[in-house]
Formats: sequence, C-alpha cells, structure tokens
Amino acid sequence: MIPKLIALAGPLRGATCELRAKEFYIGRDPLSQLCLDDRLVSRQHALIARKNDQFEISDLKSANGTMVNGVPVKQRRLAHCDQIAIGDSLLLFLLDEDEAAPQAGPVRLDDGQTAIGATTLLQAEDALYLHVEKALAAMPHSERVARDLSKLLKISLTINSIHQTKELLPRLLELIFEVIPAEQGAILLVDEPGEGTTLPLSASLDRELGRDQHTLVSRSVVERVMREQATLLAEDVQESATLGPTPSLLASQTRSLLAAPLAVFDQPLGVVYLTTRNSEIRFNQDHQELLTAIARIAAGALQNIQRAERLEDELRRQRAETREMIGESKPMRQLSRLIAKAAPSDSTVLIRGESGTGKELAARAIHRGSPRARKPFVAVNCAALPEHLAESELFGHERGAFTGAINQKRGLLEAADGGTIFLDEIGELSLALQAKLLRALQEREILRVGGVRPIKVNVRVIAATNRDLETMAKDGRFREDLYYRLNVFPITLPPLRERREDIPLLARYFLKKYSDEAKRPIHGFSQEAKRCLARYDWPGNVRELANAVERAVLLCDSDFIHPYDLSEAVREMDESSDNSGLTLSHAVKETKRQFILQAIEQAQGNLTAAAKLLGVDAANLHRLIRDPELKPEVDKLIGKWKVKPTPKE
Repeated sequence: MIPKLIALAGPLRGATCELRAKEFYIGRDPLSQLCLDDRLVSRQHALIARKNDQFEISDLKSANGTMVNGVPVKQRRLAHCDQIAIGDSLLLFLLDEDEAAPQAGPVRLDDGQTAIGATTLLQAEDALYLHVEKALAAMPHSERVARDLSKLLKISLTINSIHQTKELLPRLLELIFEVIPAEQGAILLVDEPGEGTTLPLSASLDRELGRDQHTLVSRSVVERVMREQATLLAEDVQESATLGPTPSLLASQTRSLLAAPLAVFDQPLGVVYLTTRNSEIRFNQDHQELLTAIARIAAGALQNIQRAERLEDELRRQRAETREMIGESKPMRQLSRLIAKAAPSDSTVLIRGESGTGKELAARAIHRGSPRARKPFVAVNCAALPEHLAESELFGHERGAFTGAINQKRGLLEAADGGTIFLDEIGELSLALQAKLLRALQEREILRVGGVRPIKVNVRVIAATNRDLETMAKDGRFREDLYYRLNVFPITLPPLRERREDIPLLARYFLKKYSDEAKRPIHGFSQEAKRCLARYDWPGNVRELANAVERAVLLCDSDFIHPYDLSEAVREMDESSDNSGLTLSHAVKETKRQFILQAIEQAQGNLTAAAKLLGVDAANLHRLIRDPELKPEVDKLIGKWKVKPTPKE
C-alpha cells in the first residue's frame, strides 16, 4: 500500500509526494523527505510511520504543533482523505487508489466536499440544440451549429440501434469523445429510475488507456447535477478550488470538468461525467450545449433499453416461477384458463389438490397476473406454525404482550399489505385462529396480540388445502362461515396420474435441471425407463417425480437413465404389468449386484481396490453402492473384513 501526500496549500501547493519509506519525515530540514520552506515549521516537525498496513503521524515536539482535520495531535492513525495542517501547508493524505478500498469496478465516487466554486449551469430548457426553432435560426449564421447538429444526428442514429445497456454506455462515451476533448469520462446510473441514489459503477473511458479504467468521480458534483437537473461546467477547477478539497479532483489533477444529467421528463437516470487534466484544454459553453443535447437524446434511448431489459427479466422470472407447471394436457389447459380468469380480480381463491401438485406455483401465477404483482407475495405453511405462536406469526404482537415479546413485531398479514398472502394447508389452523382470520378477511383489519388499536390491511388471500373442507365443516373441525368466505373462486389442481401425457415433459425438465446441477451430462431416458415413469401412479405427484429423477441422476453411471436407476416402487409398477417373468432390467441389476459384491469380497473390503477390479472410478463405485437395496449387503461384507481372520497354527 503506497500512500500519497498532496499539497493543497503552502509553498508546495499542487505537489504530490509518495510515502514509500517506512519512516517519512516532514520539516524545514533539507534532509527531510518532505521539506517545507516555512518559518512556522520546525526543522523536524512530524513523522509519518508505517506499522503493518496502518499509517500513524506523530508530532516531533514541534514549536507550532501538527493538526489533523483541524484537531491538534501528538500521535494519530491516518485515514484516507485526512487533512494534515503543518505551518502554512495543508496536506491531503491519500491511500493508493488501487488498494484503498475494495473496488466494484472502474468508477468510484469520492465523498469529499466540492472543490469548484466558479461554475456554469445549463438547464435543458435553455439548451440550443433541444429547441428546433432556435437551432434552425442559428444554422445560417454559425458553421459550428450546423456541424454540431450533424454530430447529434450521427450519435442519435448510433445509440438508437443498440439494444443492451452494457453495450450502450461504453459506446456512448466513445461517441462523446469524438466531439468533446475529454481525457477521462464516466457514466453513472441511478439504482432505480426516479430515485436519487447513484451507483458507483457503470462505465468509464480514458482517452489514452481505453475502457474500464479506474476513475474517481466527485460525489458532490454528481449529486448537484442530479439535484438541479442541469449541466455543470467548471472551466478551471484548480483555480476555483475555494470551498474545500475534493480528493478525486486534486489527486487526478483535474483542470476542467463537465457533467450532464441523463433524465427523461425530469426523471433522473444517471450522469455523464467528463474531465481534462491538460491545462491547455478547457471545456467551454459550446461543449456544455453539445453535451446537454447528447445526454438528453441518450437518456431516451437508455430508458427504452432499460424498460425492455426489465420486461425481459420479468419474463424470465415468470418462466422460472412457473416452469414446473409444465403441461400440454387438457386438464393443464383448463387450469391455465382458470388462473387467467382469477388473476385480475381481488377475489379470494381456494386451491385444492393432492400434495405435490403445485398449489404454491398456481398461487404465485395468480399473484403475478394480478394488479398486485409488484407488491409482496407472502407464503405461509399453516401446518408448520407452532400452535402457541401461530397467532403472533399471522397477526403480529406488541412489545410485552407475552413472555419473550421484547419487541413489537409485524405479522405476516401486515407484511403482505398491498399484496397477496398464500395460506397453504389452511385446514390445519385451530378454530380460534380461524375466527380471527375470518374477521380479518371481512373487516380488512387485524389486531396484534396485546394490541388495542386495529390496523387496516389491504391483502388478497389465496388459500390451499389437500383436505376435504366440506366434511370438516360438517364435523365442526373447520368453521363453515370461513369455508364459504374462502371458497369464492375454487380451483382444483389435477393429480399427475390424470395427466400422464405431461409426464415425459416434466421428466425431461427435471432431468436437465438436476443433471446441470450435478454437472453430469445425461442425455435422456431409456425406453424401459420411460415406460416405468409412464405406468407409475405418482401418489406424490410432481414433487415425487422430481425426487425420483434427482435420485436417478445421482445413481446413473451411463449416458441414459435406465430402470435400475429408478426407485423400486417405480420399477415394480412396470414389472408387475409384465407377464414374461424375468425382465432385462432385473437381469442387468442382478448381474451388476453380483459383480460389485464379488469385487468387494476379492478386495477384502477395500472399496478403492474393488473399483480398480471393476474398472470404474472409486467415486462411481461409492455412488453405486448407495442404492438402498445394495448398501446393506455391502456394509455387511465390509464389516466382515474389518476384523482380519486369525491364521491357523
């Protein structure tokens, strides 16, 4: 780590000195590493010493003392951007920019105060090139205006042909550098459109070094441009540095600065930030006019690209959330139509279906298609709520409401305000809690445990169950009034055995998913394995199918999944329907079992040696013997060789 001192004031104003030695002396003595010709400075005034990765400054009993950030010090650890006052000199301490802090990328915001006083601001409504009448009126009298309008046309055509933000930003900087004599440039975007928080990284360009070079940007300048929505021009930064130091401007020796807002209808999208270091190059008002127009044109293109990217991201997210609701069967087409009808309304939906049919996926699809899509979706498994905490979890509690309630807590219904709450396994709620839930649905308000003031909530309820709520209501195990309140729009999910034509689609999807996760290229299912999957009844539905395929991926030792890679229950369904007795899969499995056991016996329980005998990797053998049917025999065989036989005398 190489720190630097930059002289902001005093006899060495503007000079930069690297602190390479472990001990760096400052004083009037010519032998000092930093010699200050100032009668207020002692011969040996101060010492900056490096201790591990820390830097400390010590006053060497000087006559007039040493100050850090305006405070007299005897000894003090230095931090990035500390200001050291010695006599008439003001020194800025900077850590090496490449090591001072973890970098997210080529652009980093500097938090120092603004160092520019004499500036010019240009509002968009005053810009020449953003008003056709003004520009056309000026064209016959100015060759520059005609030339700039031609440049703007070229830039507009170029950037509007780009369709990705990551391509637009660096290309925009390159186009700007063709028409404005900047040496360094950066584009910073806001985190969310319409918000004021800027990201410290978007894109940067150095005329000599190229793209993505490390660039310090003044936060105060960026915030001022964002706040005032005007293009800022500072023709001579060094001469106008009167309001306090900005490390980014001083360390980079910035001489001229130009910053323009990227905005559409006063909605901030970001900032274009340009600097020069050459004292002979100055930005002027012509450059300010031109950059203002470029930024406004680019902002429109950027907004369109960002909207398209957000739509693509949302589409990918929606596909990811519903990808396990795969199906082309008639029951699935009917389900899709019901979800499409239920989604736009605010009605309560009751989803029925066996375990593993995808009730939460259906609930998320309804929420995503509703006007509440951008609001929270809160999923609650009612069966998993502890009975003594269920009320607090759903409705929240006040501080001191019961033992252990040390803080106020918002309930899940309150957390879903404005959005949707999904109550899975709602038949598991107690009758007392059902009564409170009914009141919340009817009055649209809740009362926290220990609370006295009702809290209004605007939430849509989607409930799900695999139980027969009508029978439970008749038996008094579920409130009848709550049942009718929930059963406004009933949807029943078909079990997998009633849509067998969807099994191959689901199996292929899960095969790709789990083989990718396991980094094992498996190309598909053998015909026998497909037949097993198609004939099995899948009492656990899609969830059971997913688990079966995941298990098969782990056990498979070839390019295709075979019946012997599937669970016994799935295989038995196929074998029980085959009248030929011994099946090929049975024979292959039995042969494999015998070979494995024989190899382990011959290797005296050493699995590594057994793998060599079989001609497979040890990891592959370990995977094979994890088969529940084979593992007990292998364990028994290995246990036999743990105790060596006693040799006969």
